[in-house]
Amino acid sequence: MSAKSPAQSTVSPTGVSPAGSGGCVSIVGAGPGTIDYLTVQARQRLRQADVLVYDALVDPGLLQLLPVGCEQVPMGKRGGRPSAAQGDINRTLVALAQQGKHVVRLKSGDPFVLGRATAEIQALQAARCSFEVIPGLSSALTAPLLVGIPLTDPVLSRGFGVFTAHDLDALDWPRISRIETLVFLMGGRGLADICQRLQTHGQRGDTPVAIIQWAGQVRQRVWQGTVLSIVQQTKGMRLSPCVIVVGEVVRLREYVQSNNPSLPLSGQTVLVTRAAGQSSLFTELLITQGATVVDMPALEIVAARDLNPLDRALQQLSTYHWLLLTSANAVTFFLDRLWHGGQDLRALAHLKIAVVGKKTAKVLGERGLKADFIPPNYIADALVEHFPEPLTNLNVLFPRVEHGGRPVLVEAFRRQGAQVDEVAAYDSVCPGAIAPAAVAALQDRQVNIVTFASAKTVRHFAQLMAQTWGEDWMSYLEGVTIASIGPQTSIACNDRLGRVDIEAIDYTLDGLTQAMVQWASHGDD
Repeated sequence: MSAKSPAQSTVSPTGVSPAGSGGCVSIVGAGPGTIDYLTVQARQRLRQADVLVYDALVDPGLLQLLPVGCEQVPMGKRGGRPSAAQGDINRTLVALAQQGKHVVRLKSGDPFVLGRATAEIQALQAARCSFEVIPGLSSALTAPLLVGIPLTDPVLSRGFGVFTAHDLDALDWPRISRIETLVFLMGGRGLADICQRLQTHGQRGDTPVAIIQWAGQVRQRVWQGTVLSIVQQTKGMRLSPCVIVVGEVVRLREYVQSNNPSLPLSGQTVLVTRAAGQSSLFTELLITQGATVVDMPALEIVAARDLNPLDRALQQLSTYHWLLLTSANAVTFFLDRLWHGGQDLRALAHLKIAVVGKKTAKVLGERGLKADFIPPNYIADALVEHFPEPLTNLNVLFPRVEHGGRPVLVEAFRRQGAQVDEVAAYDSVCPGAIAPAAVAALQDRQVNIVTFASAKTVRHFAQLMAQTWGEDWMSYLEGVTIASIGPQTSIACNDRLGRVDIEAIDYTLDGLTQAMVQWASHGDD
């Protein structure tokens, strides 16, 4: 936790009780869907969490923000399905806070919009536990926006009402029916009853209705009809979780959507096979071009199993002339281990540093160091050809991945007379399973493009697919475009997937994005 913890800096609409044990609970709104809709403050709290207690409807992709070792406690709260009792959730939050932990209670949407946060706050207050409430984007507001429905309009809607469909008998239908725009949450199972009650109390049968399912997620789906027709249109379909919008503003959807500018990757759902927690830059690049992004972690970056060789090298830094770093992960794990051993950047003052790639150089700069040499091409092999001084008798320290690295670089250095000490700093391993959001997107045939930024992500992708769907896994790639960041990754694509459709000219994430944009813009040309 940071020096200024949530318990110390809380601003809560209900106030904060004194913390008896140093623990605190952050009640956080997750928004309607993916990580893109989190507030900055919500991201910060997730990164600080000791324990996460989360709802069933929270997108699993948000869990990538959690720090290593964070305990995860799922709590159902899903309409029509077995759910954790509210009392059990309350007791869990209190018990964890009393253990001195920073607990993040992650709720779909906004905690104060039909989020049952009051009961949890009252339990925390009764136990004198510190808490705070972090707002989230409610699906009542964002779902209509994401499908092009304005909730207000100077002519068609001067206001709107938001209601829960959990207990329809408790609502004042004569008054509700006179509101120009209505939004119902948790109304999937009660759709027919809602439409019947509206007509009974004066709503016209031709009043437009829209149903938005899984708003803000790759599974998002929309049905549009009228109070009279929508039940028949959705007959036999499971609509939950959904937001129901009733009113003339629904008719504006076609107009608003038809006037949206078309971006190059609009309509394309891109599956990003990445290292867990390391896709944000690439995701932002793709979203900027209009893509819908689904994360599928195909790598987990962990410390090397045996760090003794690295520790010995760190104690003998004075014997080396150059430090060779070929990835952002190498920078991070090497410098973290340097600090762990009681040293700081002053221990590297005599060394020259060579890096491969702009991203590696950027991460190095963020840690307070500047690269002395970056090869003109963003591949490791170019290091030898363009190295700024003769390699004869140079001692080079090369912190690297433990498994899967290519030996060609070290062999080339040694042929030129350099002494290269390879030490494992980190490893990239295959996750245990495919992320649920990625499974759903692949099963529903929603993925248009799969991207690969390394040969290892290709191998792990194939392993995870076979593990999930057996011998039939290749069928899920029929009609899906395969995009590769460069030649070595393309070799792996051809070997494991049988083809590659897009290859970046510039072997960077930006280069891969531009290659996809060019592909989308020119079609089969």
